[in-house]
Amino acid sequence: MRAIQINSSNADDAELRRLYETAFPVQEQIPYDDLIHLLEVMNIDYTAYYEGQMLVGFTMVLRLPKYNWGWYFAVCKELRGRGYGQRILTAVLDKYRGERPFIMDIESPYQTDAPNPEQRTRRHAFYLRNGMKDTDANRTYNGITFTILSNSDEPFTTQDYDDIVAALRAAWDNMPSPQ
Repeated sequence: MRAIQINSSNADDAELRRLYETAFPVQEQIPYDDLIHLLEVMNIDYTAYYEGQMLVGFTMVLRLPKYNWGWYFAVCKELRGRGYGQRILTAVLDKYRGERPFIMDIESPYQTDAPNPEQRTRRHAFYLRNGMKDTDANRTYNGITFTILSNSDEPFTTQDYDDIVAALRAAWDNMPSPQ
């Protein structure tokens, strides 16, 4: 499997866009064209993963001063369950190991009114099996509760999460218009 760095000049790719737009609920998405623009103004490590010429998945990691924030992680639906997710997550965790904590949020398996409880439970177990730890911090936005995971034993609080969201909002609010 090979990793290709994505930037604003090569991000407008139909396959990447389709995977992004189908892998995440609409309420969790930033419009893809805005994401492309954010690549120019934020420290985002956007990586696509390929097996030969076939797109397998992608990750977007927001590089913040205190944390590496695993913002988006997707594997093509037809390739899930074949070990690609584990290989990608291992590569990402190895890449940032020893740098600063790697943090991510997932749809909480503890949200009792969730429409997809089995999927959430499987996803949570996947991350725990592969080096992430539940921080016991969570937040609810737009009716979706997120559980925050970390690869570090350092404490992580809901205030830390709020600080990350505030950094995202500040970048978004101050983003210059695309040229």
